[in-house]
Amino acid sequence: MNPTRADISIAAAVLTLGVVGTYGRLSDSGLTERPLDGVGLTLITLSSAALAWRRSAPVTVGAVAVGCVVAYYGALYPGVFAAAPALIAIYTAATLGRRALSIALAVALALGVGTFVALSDTDPEPGGLSLLSGWLVAMVVLGETVRSRRAQLALIEQRAVEAERTREEAALRRAGEERLWIAQELHDTLTHAISVINVQTAVALQLLERDPDRTRTALLAVKESGQEAMRELRASLGVLRQSDDGLESGLNRLPRLVERAQAVGLPVTTVVSGTAEPLPPRADRAAYRIAQEAFTNVLRHAGPAAITLTLTYQQHTLVIEIEDDGTNDASTAEHGMGLIGMRERAVAAGGTLTAGPRPGGGFAVRAELPR
Repeated sequence: MNPTRADISIAAAVLTLGVVGTYGRLSDSGLTERPLDGVGLTLITLSSAALAWRRSAPVTVGAVAVGCVVAYYGALYPGVFAAAPALIAIYTAATLGRRALSIALAVALALGVGTFVALSDTDPEPGGLSLLSGWLVAMVVLGETVRSRRAQLALIEQRAVEAERTREEAALRRAGEERLWIAQELHDTLTHAISVINVQTAVALQLLERDPDRTRTALLAVKESGQEAMRELRASLGVLRQSDDGLESGLNRLPRLVERAQAVGLPVTTVVSGTAEPLPPRADRAAYRIAQEAFTNVLRHAGPAAITLTLTYQQHTLVIEIEDDGTNDASTAEHGMGLIGMRERAVAAGGTLTAGPRPGGGFAVRAELPR
């Protein structure tokens, strides 16, 4: 139910109970009482009607309710039902977190009614208003308990909403990471293979009539590069399907990468220092993909060049360096997506990567990956 409608319903119910209970003599205050007249009925009606605004204006409602109740019993009107609006106003103030207001209203009501009880010509009978102090304490305590419970439920709901938002953000982040991983895999796999195919196809076209044997060799290299690209593509798709087909890329595939580079006319010198030990899977894969992309960039941008591949196994780090002595401008490679992908792989594996032109010509890529 709408809060405003609920408050109006409560006000109507309290008014009905007060009028019916008082006229029906269902209770007494314990004091010498006078018959209920128009003034007493007006006080009951005013204090009950004020409850329709108990949440929106708790201070005003509390003052009106307590004031009417004190005036009602000060005039020695009968029954205890007239105290209900003031008790509800005190409870409402406590549930809204207005503890000081709740206590102030309770004290004002107790002092006001207590004063008239003390000044009464006769001692009040047991029951009735003699229990008012207990009801006042109960209303304050009950209101505080309800407020605390509501705050706890609100905190639980807020945490649930925050947890759901965090899960959604994590899911979006994982999806973005997966898209980036797929893009990197396809770029590294297909770009290298297509570059080799382009070079070998150009060689085959030039030598088609003059040197059939070298043409045949070039075409076989094209076929092999295509098959290699298909195998790596299937391996990437297999990872997406969470299957393991044994084609995981790592440094164990470096010899094959060197062979393919040499087959297309890129002399490669490999230097290994330190004790070679297995790397963590992510670093192992990153090292191979960085070397593969560096070889591809040499093939595409460096022109006639020789490559020096250096692997340095330090105590906690593997340093992999790929240098070429090409003479062509390397700016295209430096600002392409290949170097961005290499840096992303190195950082994702917990390492670093630097790349740039060499002082004496050519290009150099250096990656440091954790062992």
